[in-house]
Amino acid sequence: MTRTVFKAGANRVTFKSFGVDLVGDLYLPESFDETKTYKAIVGASPFPQVKDQVPATYGPEMAARGFIYLGFDYLGMGDSPALPGEFKQSRYMFRLIENTWDAVSYLGTLPFVEEIYGLGVCQGGSIIASAAVTDHRIKKIATVSGMMAADAFQWTDRNMANMMIDAANASKQKMYETGEADLGWPNVLNDDQTEEEFVALGVPMAAETYSYYGKDGVAGPGTIKNFTNEHNGDQAMQSLISIGEHYADKITQPALIIYSPSAFTAICSTAFTERLTNEHEVLTFDEFGHVEFYYKPEAVKASTDAVAVFFNK
Repeated sequence: MTRTVFKAGANRVTFKSFGVDLVGDLYLPESFDETKTYKAIVGASPFPQVKDQVPATYGPEMAARGFIYLGFDYLGMGDSPALPGEFKQSRYMFRLIENTWDAVSYLGTLPFVEEIYGLGVCQGGSIIASAAVTDHRIKKIATVSGMMAADAFQWTDRNMANMMIDAANASKQKMYETGEADLGWPNVLNDDQTEEEFVALGVPMAAETYSYYGKDGVAGPGTIKNFTNEHNGDQAMQSLISIGEHYADKITQPALIIYSPSAFTAICSTAFTERLTNEHEVLTFDEFGHVEFYYKPEAVKASTDAVAVFFNK
C-alpha cells in the first residue's frame, strides 16, 4: 500500500461514504509536522456549493491559524460521484449529515489529528448542527450565517412552502418514471442571467446573491470548476427540513453562532440560538451581509479569527 505523504497547504484526499469515494481538500498549517498533533475541522459549505467555493476560502484561513481543515464535495456534487443509477447535482439533507459523519471518521484515522470540530457556513450550519446531535466525536461547533432554522425562514408563508413541495414532489415522480435527471434553478438564479435581469425578479438578497453565485460573481459558474446553480428539482423535499433546529436542545457540545443582525437570514440564527441549552456564544457583525461572510476579506477574517479563538479555548 502506498503511504500518503501530506504537505503544508492543500492536499487532495478521498474518503468513503455510501460506498463511494468523496473527494476533498485537506488544508494543513504551514509548519505542518506529521509527528505532532493538531486540532482538525470538518467544514460544511452553503447550498449548492462545491469545495472550491467557501471551503477553499475558509480552509486556508483556518490552516493559517494552526488548524487542519477538511472541505469536500458531498455525494453527487463537484468531483464526488453520485451513487450508481442516481444523478449528479443532488445535495440532500440526510445524506449531507451522513457524509459529514464519514468525514469525521476519516479525520479520526489520521494520526496527527488531536480533536475534531465542525464549522458550517449557511446551509453548512444546519448540516454541522444536525450532525453534532449524535456525533460526539465533534467536540465543538461553529456556524457562520447559519441557516439552521427552516421553520422561521421557509415556513412562514405556508402557501409558498406548499408550492415548493408540490413542485419537488412532481420532480421526484418524474425522475422515478423517466430514469432521467430533472434539473432546475432552486435559487431562481440561472447560470446565464445578468445581474440586472436577476435583480429585476425581486428575489430577496438578489444583488448580494448574484455578487457570489452569478455568472459575473466572484465564485459563480464562470469562475469555479464543477459549479452550477442548476440542481435536481426535488431539492425542496429536504431543504425544507432543518433537523438541527428541532434537536437544538439535544446538542451538548459548546457552540459559537456568528451572524449579521441586518441580514435577511438573521432569524435562522436567532431562532436556533433560542432553543440551545448547551454552553454557547453569540457574535454579531451588523456591518456584513449574509453572503459577505463567504468571501469578503474583512468578514472572513472576523469570522475565522473568532472561530479560532473559540476552538482554542
